[in-house]
Amino acid sequence: MAESIFITGTDTGVGKTHVLCELLRTLRSSGTNTVGFKPVECGRDRSDSRAILSVCEGTGITLEDINPVYFETPVAPQAAAEIEGPKWELDSVLEAFDDLKSRFDAVIVEGAGGWLVPIESGFSVADLAGSLQLPVVVVAANRLGVLNHTLLTVNQIERDGLDCRTVILNDLADGEPDESTASNEAVLRDQLDCPLLRFQFSQSGLDLFG
Repeated sequence: MAESIFITGTDTGVGKTHVLCELLRTLRSSGTNTVGFKPVECGRDRSDSRAILSVCEGTGITLEDINPVYFETPVAPQAAAEIEGPKWELDSVLEAFDDLKSRFDAVIVEGAGGWLVPIESGFSVADLAGSLQLPVVVVAANRLGVLNHTLLTVNQIERDGLDCRTVILNDLADGEPDESTASNEAVLRDQLDCPLLRFQFSQSGLDLFG
């Protein structure tokens, strides 16, 4: 059975939104009433939230339901707030999440950037995940450096007292294979205590709950 989860990444641009959308497509095509939630997004075209909305067509939700806090400036939320003014209110975001949870069987939440990205002074993506108390899925790009980035992220999630449910090793569409690409999966499987799933960017659909 599907459950609500929190998707984070080892970095920005590792494919979190794409993974979320493919997971949503799989769940919705199987009859599970589920929705995506991007609490905060930074960037001029709001493309991540729009991509999530397109997968949830016909559910009656709006862009603002999916993405309650939006900054145009493409930097970390704390830095964007210093430019555009504060917009983040945790209580409002938690209310938006609870509203979606009351209307759907599962809510798939996507954080901004990586695990320790600051949303505001003294409050990070990790704190948001802790407030929601959801199991965490880590998306990692299969390229040189992924071993350190992934192990640091997973270790910090566990230190923060949350359940790292799965690591998704994502072969990016625009990523040039390097000498590490073929070996990263085996090394991570040896080092991690949680499951690891290899995912091709061109792959259609993603099943985490089968």
